[in-house]
Amino acid sequence: MVTIEIPRHTGTRISLVRHGRVQNPSHIFYGRLPGFSLSKKGCREAAETALVLKNLKIEELFSSPLLRCRQSATEIRHYHSRLRLRQSRLITEVHTPFQGQPSKVVRLRGGDVYTGIGTEYEQPEDILKRVQKFIFRTRRTCAGKHVVAVTHGDVILFMVLWASNFAATPKNKKRFIRLGILKEYPATSSITTLSYTTDLKDERPSIAYFNPAIHMTR
Repeated sequence: MVTIEIPRHTGTRISLVRHGRVQNPSHIFYGRLPGFSLSKKGCREAAETALVLKNLKIEELFSSPLLRCRQSATEIRHYHSRLRLRQSRLITEVHTPFQGQPSKVVRLRGGDVYTGIGTEYEQPEDILKRVQKFIFRTRRTCAGKHVVAVTHGDVILFMVLWASNFAATPKNKKRFIRLGILKEYPATSSITTLSYTTDLKDERPSIAYFNPAIHMTR
């Protein structure tokens, strides 16, 4: 069985898990639209990630309110049934005007859903601000423990950029590989673990990234 290597120390660890692949036959950019569930492949991905996390001591389990995240978190909970699945809107998907448009529209923009949009929508700094609120609240209430939170790709990437001392911007989102932060955009069902050793609010955590799909095929 594949095991995940997470730094083991007396600090606080928060594993940000991206949801599994989504059933999206119409190929739209679904964003926060309701009803988008995991595909069959996404269910398998979520089950593989749950298996990787099976033997780890997890103290709390959180999820974005969106269905795909709740389904992915439920797979993890199969091995940690004592945990109550808690939802947090602080780690939900990006609020964007591209929601509901064809995926190719966003693809042609290089994944940039931030440049040139109205002020009523989120910018990377808005996402980072709410995610950091969730992170600090979790570090305060679960100090010294391991917490898992199922969330979304940009939520994870902007937090990783900040932890690596890079600005959370659309430009850096496009450049993250060249910046040497991660070798890939957080894959579906991947695990990005933030490890903290102090209780300082602005501590930049160390980062461990694990993609179960790569290891399962070896």
